[in-house]
Amino acid sequence: MAENLLLRNVPPELGRWIADSSHNHRISINHFVQQVLQHAHQLDKPIPLFEDVPPPAATEHAGLPFRFIDLFSGIGGMRLGLEAVGGECVFSCEWDVHAQRTYKAWFDELPDGDINTPGLIDDIPSHDILAAGFPCQPFSIAGVSKKNSLGRAHGFEDERQGNLFFKIMECVDTHRPAVLLLENVKNLKSHDKGETWKRIKQEIETRDYARFDTIIDAAHWVPQHRERIFIVCLDRKVFGEDPQFRFSAPPPGPQCRLSDILEPSAHPRYTLSAALWSYLQNYAKAHKAKGNGFGFGLASLDGITRTLSARYYKDGSEILIPQPPRNPRKLTPREAARLMGFPDDKPIVVSDTQAYRQFGNAVVPGVVASVGRDIVRAIASELRQRGRGVLLNPRSPQGRRRHVA
Repeated sequence: MAENLLLRNVPPELGRWIADSSHNHRISINHFVQQVLQHAHQLDKPIPLFEDVPPPAATEHAGLPFRFIDLFSGIGGMRLGLEAVGGECVFSCEWDVHAQRTYKAWFDELPDGDINTPGLIDDIPSHDILAAGFPCQPFSIAGVSKKNSLGRAHGFEDERQGNLFFKIMECVDTHRPAVLLLENVKNLKSHDKGETWKRIKQEIETRDYARFDTIIDAAHWVPQHRERIFIVCLDRKVFGEDPQFRFSAPPPGPQCRLSDILEPSAHPRYTLSAALWSYLQNYAKAHKAKGNGFGFGLASLDGITRTLSARYYKDGSEILIPQPPRNPRKLTPREAARLMGFPDDKPIVVSDTQAYRQFGNAVVPGVVASVGRDIVRAIASELRQRGRGVLLNPRSPQGRRRHVA
């Protein structure tokens, strides 16, 4: 069978049927058309071109095509991970204008803005997977501590960010995706003495989704200790009452050392001033005397770093690079990008301050790709049991497709 087919002068209606049918069968357009032609040849008699063609046995490797949406997309860490395992992003949403700028530079697509915009959820295209790294500040240890010190509400009581989980549930109610992939800080489970996690589980389970969750440390992929909770939810109407899903064991890590991602030389502006370096040392001594663990983190070049945070732009204290006899320095923005697993071909198009914020808020694409492969295996298993089938809820509104700018 030919490896590639070139289709020309295909009527629009036929082209749409080919595209939709190949997606529904979870195979490429090329493979679908080849099967139609092969089926006609084997019958050796005229057949309607639109006769249904059964798909091949689904495989467990990455590349099974699926459609996903990227909510609270940030700079696209989720998108990079899911695209790496065969996903097609059909909608993205991010309110921060600086993150939008980076997303546009990386994917040539400007995300929609505030998810609270009336009618926006209704217009989201149909999709197989809803991916959302919903804002973690209302639930993180540092975020809760800061909000408490300022006398502000946190968790679900945070009016600006804490209620965004319920916008995800609104999207679920509207579109009923087959799979949900959610990500947040490890502290999500313990926030508010477990009440926040209890509410999240309740919201998911009352919608008849089977929930699977685990804490994953990105240190198996990048030289950074970064623990996050990943939640995978499978629609029981699609996968049955007892869906078969498991998270894969992480690869033996780390895959590289801190020294492997450092630039040969860094501009002097990233070296700490004498005043700042003195302040950080005195600050650490004062807290150590009180029995606290607060202080700067002088990283080992042969090891891994602490977690990169969104506040890194302030002083870089959690990850300092030794460079004796000079004072330590901060990571450069490119090094921070590498520490998160972002490739060098993704340009940095914002200020250093915004770049540090974006990388500190991001998700490691390699971790998402690993979880994505686990989801693909679950989808493939379901398709094998069906022999054929469509994961999308047929009653789901088609919505509008994204247009590349």
